[in-house]
Amino acid sequence: MRIGISCYPTVGGSGTVATELGKALAQRGHEVHFMVTDVPFRLGTFMENVYIHETDVATYPVLRTPSYDFSLAALMAKVADEYNLDVIHAHYAMPFAVCAYLARQMTTKDVKVVTTLHGTDVTVLAQGESLKQVIRLGLEKSDAVTAVSRSLIEQTKKLFETDKNIDCVYNFVDTDVFCPEAGAHIRRSLAQPGERVVLHMSNFRAVKRIDDVIDIFARIVKETPARLVLVGEGPDYNRARHRLQALDLNHFVHFLGKQEEVASLVAAADLLLLPSEKESFGLVALEAMACGIPVIGSVAGGIPEVVEHGVTGFLSPVGDVEQMARDSLLLLRDESRYKAFSESARCRAVTHFQIWNKVGEYEAIYRRVWGLK
Repeated sequence: MRIGISCYPTVGGSGTVATELGKALAQRGHEVHFMVTDVPFRLGTFMENVYIHETDVATYPVLRTPSYDFSLAALMAKVADEYNLDVIHAHYAMPFAVCAYLARQMTTKDVKVVTTLHGTDVTVLAQGESLKQVIRLGLEKSDAVTAVSRSLIEQTKKLFETDKNIDCVYNFVDTDVFCPEAGAHIRRSLAQPGERVVLHMSNFRAVKRIDDVIDIFARIVKETPARLVLVGEGPDYNRARHRLQALDLNHFVHFLGKQEEVASLVAAADLLLLPSEKESFGLVALEAMACGIPVIGSVAGGIPEVVEHGVTGFLSPVGDVEQMARDSLLLLRDESRYKAFSESARCRAVTHFQIWNKVGEYEAIYRRVWGLK
């Protein structure tokens, strides 16, 4: 098939999933066209069957901001016409599904629109009435809608009061790339022998509860030698640096910022901290589990659908840093328990979230909207 994909090119779960999906579809022989504002951060090298089309945003003196959405819709229509696209897969209802709907009105081709909800367009953008109706339009005009967790499906149906069918297609991981062996060569650069490595990786927004990450680590390092590795960027990143310095903990921390290839960093850790207030899926938790790394997280959104409490990690109510610290130390101090959790985490990732199984589910949806078996 000829598939167009539109997504945010920046660091984040939705961009990661969209890019890895496109790459996997190309490997399966499909022709994949990325329609984006910039090259997605995990698509830096040439790949057969992958084409990149960047928007050319026009400026006009009377407009305070460039007309990005309209430019993207025009690009989608142009690519659909020139390359005879079968499907436009929009990752986020706002703006991509809405742009795809506009593109379909402009193109001469019968292109189908599949929209995947990743969370923010439902949990944040749709909270205001000004955008809610626009997002609803994108959902209702899509030929198929998917969401990355059952929790997100429930939120969407409740918020938009819609009976639109929404398929649950979980996020995925390439377990050949994210594997326990991936971090062996950099582990010694992160910690001394006998020290444990605790990882947090996110876009450092308020919902990630970075203060909780710091408070949990402060309790861990009091009881056992440990290092904290912070990966990512966002509005709370510098504030985290200042707070760790104020607590005299910065010498126990590696501030690594934005990283494009993270498999080795994830695999080099002993624990992942994910105490988020909201998390539609928790892709970083899955990537950690694929590397055999147990997860200490919160009972928020889709996290319990990924992390099996008491088997592949421990989950606590949002904000319960005392319990999260106790659970962390329980695993770090008990080698046999840790080994069991590590093996279960890897097994769950391989069994339930392998990339090729999920790509097959998307292929089935593409065929369904075309009435194909």
